[in-house]
Amino acid sequence: MTHNIVVIGGGYAGVMAANRLAPHAVVTLVNPRPRFVERIRLHQLVAGNDDAVAEFGAVLGDTVRVVVDTAERIDTDTRTVALASGAELPYDYLVYAVGSTGEVPAAVPGAAEFAYPISELEQAQRLAERLAEVPATAPVVVVGGGLTGIETAAELAEAGRPVTMVTDVFGPSLADSGRRSIAKRLARLRVTVLDGSAVAEVTPEHVVLADGRRVPSGVTVWTAGFGVPGLAAASGLATDALGRLRTDETLTSVSDPHVVGAGDAVAPSDRPWRMSCQAALPLGAQAANTVLARLAGEAPAAVNHAMAGQCISVGRRAGVFQFADVDDTPKRWYIGGRTGAIVKEQVCRFTLKWIRGEADKPGSYTWKVDPGRAAVAARAVPVR
Repeated sequence: MTHNIVVIGGGYAGVMAANRLAPHAVVTLVNPRPRFVERIRLHQLVAGNDDAVAEFGAVLGDTVRVVVDTAERIDTDTRTVALASGAELPYDYLVYAVGSTGEVPAAVPGAAEFAYPISELEQAQRLAERLAEVPATAPVVVVGGGLTGIETAAELAEAGRPVTMVTDVFGPSLADSGRRSIAKRLARLRVTVLDGSAVAEVTPEHVVLADGRRVPSGVTVWTAGFGVPGLAAASGLATDALGRLRTDETLTSVSDPHVVGAGDAVAPSDRPWRMSCQAALPLGAQAANTVLARLAGEAPAAVNHAMAGQCISVGRRAGVFQFADVDDTPKRWYIGGRTGAIVKEQVCRFTLKWIRGEADKPGSYTWKVDPGRAAVAARAVPVR
């Protein structure tokens, strides 16, 4: 019997899942763009030293059908996906891998009108176009001191832009040692970091802080915040407070056993992994394993993958690899400087290599196991 599997989302998790499933079913991948986006390079696109895309043929198995369209609704009763074009796709199982989005808060006056997010390809392209319109001497304000904010600020500063970072907490996911290394490099790049600051308003020429200070800004880049597409909620599937698909520990939707999730838009047992390709790849592979187990009439295994660290580029000539425990708690050890930059670049390159490797030899991708998560997950897996 031939089975139809629809994968919604052509990012790291979706492509990994599609590649693993391809030999076992008719797999259709639905994605709004005709090319794969290297999201971990979008800050480079903005600075003009990488296009942050790859052809699907370079990362996806030859038998996977790509439909360039947007999924508007999942009908779990009829097991069909309604597309923006008006077409419908039937499925036996669906992999929900829609990823995450960058959000500019409506509560901050002027942010939606004058700030530029960077989490998606079109957002990064729009920001790059805006930067090309203003003089290289125009001040740039980067709002947010997380990994995306750090990488964006460093990339633009290294390109010669005057950059100020505004953040409530600088490098919140890092250990003190890694945070100090990054702060030192940003200082060398002449990035001004306003730590412990909140944005009250964004205007075309300034960012107004909560304490009343006005920071000049010709271009304001917004890297704070996290959101997901509303497809799951719009389709009547259970979601968490942020809109992520709620699943059990096998990545199966708590609403429907024929919907399996992977990546940023999924909250297994309300304990989602940190947004990263490091989590997306094994989640995509594990989602595929769950589908394959169900097709075989077997009980699917629970999620169990471990984290290893955080890779941060600080411009093209420096970087930091922050070591972490398997549960993603940062350790004090890190690799910095030029060596850190080499490690970061190798990770970016190997990410595509691992995805393509799964296309060439489905089932070959493996990951390190987090024994703590595996033990908890084993007790949490429901009987269906």
